[in-house]
Amino acid sequence: MKKILLVATGLLVVWTASAFAHGPTRQKVTETIEINAAPAVVWGIIKDFDKGEWMPQVASTIGTGGNEKGARRELKLKSGGIIKEELKSYDAEKMSYSYKITEVDPKDLPVANYSSTISVTPAGAGSVVEWNGAFYRSFMNNNPPPEENDEAALKAVTSVYKEGLANLKVLAEKK
Repeated sequence: MKKILLVATGLLVVWTASAFAHGPTRQKVTETIEINAAPAVVWGIIKDFDKGEWMPQVASTIGTGGNEKGARRELKLKSGGIIKEELKSYDAEKMSYSYKITEVDPKDLPVANYSSTISVTPAGAGSVVEWNGAFYRSFMNNNPPPEENDEAALKAVTSVYKEGLANLKVLAEKK
């Protein structure tokens, strides 16, 4: 009986410890912005997957495959980094596309398994753009360094979305 009690206690300790030790959890960010421009004007700025220069962090874009599923783009950042992405779906009629990051240095964006959708919808005489993404922090083990933890990933993606949408608003409302 003592052996059974000892084994049961040992299993309980292992189970309890494993309950507190966990890896990253899926994070989500959604940002929206109202733009005083027709949806066609806004969509005209972002519709080409291989043209990401509307995002303030992007210096240039090289793309292959146009707007076809599986198209790829390489975003050269103003900071010198590179982010590689793949188009997962594209719907010109619904003014929406989804993509995923295939390669990124955590110094440039501390995420892993990142996927995102951006869409434009009519709102009165203007538009609403919604950009949402789901991802994990780049450090997939326990005890990540501060620059690669959940908070850093959320902060970085939120910043990209807010800055990108604010710039899109400026560009669209100038037209």
